[in-house]
Amino acid sequence: MAVTIKSEREIELMRESCKILAEVHLKLGEAIKPGISTWEIDHLGENLIRSYGCVPNFLNYNGYPASICVSVNDEVVHGIPSKERILMEGDIVSLDAGLIYKGYHSDAARTYPVGRVSAQAAKLIEVTKQSFFEGIKYARAGCHLHDISNAIDAYCSQYGYGIVRDLVGHGIGTHLHEEPQIPNFRQWRKGIRLRPGMTLAIEPMINMGSCYVEWLDDDWTVVTEDGSLSAHYENTVLITEGDPEILTLLPDQTLI
Repeated sequence: MAVTIKSEREIELMRESCKILAEVHLKLGEAIKPGISTWEIDHLGENLIRSYGCVPNFLNYNGYPASICVSVNDEVVHGIPSKERILMEGDIVSLDAGLIYKGYHSDAARTYPVGRVSAQAAKLIEVTKQSFFEGIKYARAGCHLHDISNAIDAYCSQYGYGIVRDLVGHGIGTHLHEEPQIPNFRQWRKGIRLRPGMTLAIEPMINMGSCYVEWLDDDWTVVTEDGSLSAHYENTVLITEGDPEILTLLPDQTLI
């Protein structure tokens, strides 16, 4: 599949899809607290998505059994919600969610502290989020795709964190996963030249320890190989003639 350039009409549909997802994430973030189960988070997320007349795009995607990926502590991504998995004070939890609005996908992820967390955990969350903003300094027409990758790597590596290599960002539009793939680690080739109308899901996945991960027996949940904490931050971004437009942030959320 070639990298798609969205028309003005498609961009408007992407904007609305992403705006709804930003509102869903805002409400999910407000629900994070010690004692809530990961199943309750998923249940809330699916109900919120459907309340907007949208469809959760993760549900049954290649067999994934939930609407919200809820990943706790050493779980990097694709954690499967469960009534038995209860969030505890000091945990960190990553919520990865997406939806379909009038045929157009959106995708975003956030990592939250559960109550009070260690300084090291808070730093990991902060650096992972900031690495996204470092990367999108290069999400501009005329830059190359891997300028984004290299900026994320340069920022995270100074903290000694492991940058996940087995999972990457992606293009997005009428399909959840489109070309191009967007690594979060240094690349020696330039990658494609960015053009206005491209929509990209840029998503650093950063481990406190090594970069290595493994899959659990459920064939979905990805965990750090060394048991260290992992954080995830993602937004759907539009390449424009000027500054990139972060579609999955509300106007007053520029640094969330």
